[in-house]
Amino acid sequence: MRSYLDFEKPIADLEGKVQELKALADSGNALSIDDDIAKLETSAAQALADIYTRLTPWQKAQVARHPDRPHAIHYIDQLISDWTPLAGDRNFGEDAAIIAGLGSFRGHPVAVIGQEKGHDTQTRIRHNFGMARPEGYRKAIRVMELADRFNLPVISLIDTAGAYPGIGAEERGQAEAIARSTQACLRLGVPLVSVVIGEGGSGGAIAIATANRVFMLEHSIYSVISPEGAASILWKDSAKAQDAAMNMRITAQDLTRYGIIDGIIDEPVGGAHRAPGQVVQAVGGVIEAALATFEGKSRDDIRADRRRKFLAIGRDLKI
Repeated sequence: MRSYLDFEKPIADLEGKVQELKALADSGNALSIDDDIAKLETSAAQALADIYTRLTPWQKAQVARHPDRPHAIHYIDQLISDWTPLAGDRNFGEDAAIIAGLGSFRGHPVAVIGQEKGHDTQTRIRHNFGMARPEGYRKAIRVMELADRFNLPVISLIDTAGAYPGIGAEERGQAEAIARSTQACLRLGVPLVSVVIGEGGSGGAIAIATANRVFMLEHSIYSVISPEGAASILWKDSAKAQDAAMNMRITAQDLTRYGIIDGIIDEPVGGAHRAPGQVVQAVGGVIEAALATFEGKSRDDIRADRRRKFLAIGRDLKI
């Protein structure tokens, strides 16, 4: 059963009527209603296109969090063969909010790091809703260092509201772990390509997204804090998250304009959750093309490319 967001109610009504008419036609208790079904399907498709061509930043945040949106584990399942997951940080424990390992991407060995939110109550608890603890970031560092040693490109899939802010995480050095993971990204002598597939929240995202190339899905968001968190700080009222989202420039379109990301990956009309397989393959194509641009480049050239990218951010902004 499809899940609809609040602003998708007109689409839900039309598609619901289509399903009712199809059930009636299948029962054999009605005259031919194929024309009526076709008209309603056309109206539903048009309503879907109209709504998704003018999504507000807050509505994009809702789409980015859609429960049926493909997660990191779906991309790994479909894009990575011979997948060998690696667990633990060799210091404290395992953190399933970050999944990492080695595998083959379209015939080439790679290392993959992804933030996984989970898709139901049980898996969301196991993956801590995609909010990594220090041991998650230290696992990411371990995998990045392994990739660097064996000259393997790194792919990171970003989907987190932010790093876990609990007391235990802070006691075990959350900020330090995020900083060292960011440093590990910058030190890599192999290409690092990141894709924001849902939410890219704060340092929890940048810790594995300080990459040579950063791409975003069309309806994903990327920001220093969630709209709810910004609203709580600015107005002491998280209910004003919609106002915060409108002013934070969190969309892929805004971040492309400001030179913070390198490109946008189109989603099907209605969002990635309506055609997850199509989106996963589109992401794979963009990653493959990005990695190909680094073939033949030296380790120093790859580091210099990454350094230039981040030092250039904000230099051309006009206030």
